[in-house]
Amino acid sequence: MIASRRFLPSLPSMLALEAVDRLGSATAAAEELSLTHSAVSRQIKVLEDQLGVTLVQPGRGGLRLTPAAVDYCQTLRESLTALSRASLRLKANPDGGSLDLSILPAFGIHWLAPRLRRFSLAHPEVSLNLSTRLKPFDFARESFDAAVHFGARDWPGVSYLKIAGEEVLPVCAPGLLPEPLNQPEALLDLPLLHLDTRSSAWEDWFRHQGVDASAPRGMLFDQFTTIAQAAALEMGVALLPTFLAEAEIARGRLVVAYGGPVASSGSYYLVWPGDRPMRAPLERFADWIRSDL
Repeated sequence: MIASRRFLPSLPSMLALEAVDRLGSATAAAEELSLTHSAVSRQIKVLEDQLGVTLVQPGRGGLRLTPAAVDYCQTLRESLTALSRASLRLKANPDGGSLDLSILPAFGIHWLAPRLRRFSLAHPEVSLNLSTRLKPFDFARESFDAAVHFGARDWPGVSYLKIAGEEVLPVCAPGLLPEPLNQPEALLDLPLLHLDTRSSAWEDWFRHQGVDASAPRGMLFDQFTTIAQAAALEMGVALLPTFLAEAEIARGRLVVAYGGPVASSGSYYLVWPGDRPMRAPLERFADWIRSDL
């Protein structure tokens, strides 16, 4: 239920106050909103009268927001952004629901995206909107229905549905290592490339090989795609998921450095807020994962 409507500001008043806060002056806000300076001031006065709170005060160079108004504008900005995105989703798919999904870049591009056509064919009424996020976030502050997460069940406050496991493979440029190594220990003599969200990946891989390699050092990256590119440029050995490593091997950019695929300790999950009911598009997507993947 919406709170008392007498506290709901009009859209022109919200836009005026937010623009003054963001741009720093009523003059700049007026120019952006195609209004006069006095019209912007009137809209803010309407909001002050409605709320019974002073929002702006005279300052050098024009109006200056009070500290409380600055905090209030943060909430206004989030609400306006959510409203804009909801309108865009409705315009993009007026006949059905939309699903806003956060994905991990490499997994989303190389593993999930090629399979999404099957979902789209099965559910043409659902419009999928994909954006990338590298780490867990607060669903209360982001406008996503669900996200793809890798690791353990360590994202607080969410529900989980397993999508897939993962295997990794050590790879490098052909020029760095013309022939695969005979012993895994030999990799310690080469530069190793690391993903910052998987700080123990190489340590886990060496442990699987029976090698004690405590926290091997090397260059740090934030995405698998950049690690793959660095490996192709002979900057070191990368520990890549097989869905990415095999594609790069087939292109001739990378070769296997040692051994075969090794299972990762984590898995890929679909996660969504546990404190609110699933929307119909998300239910259909989750059912498709259970039955088709």
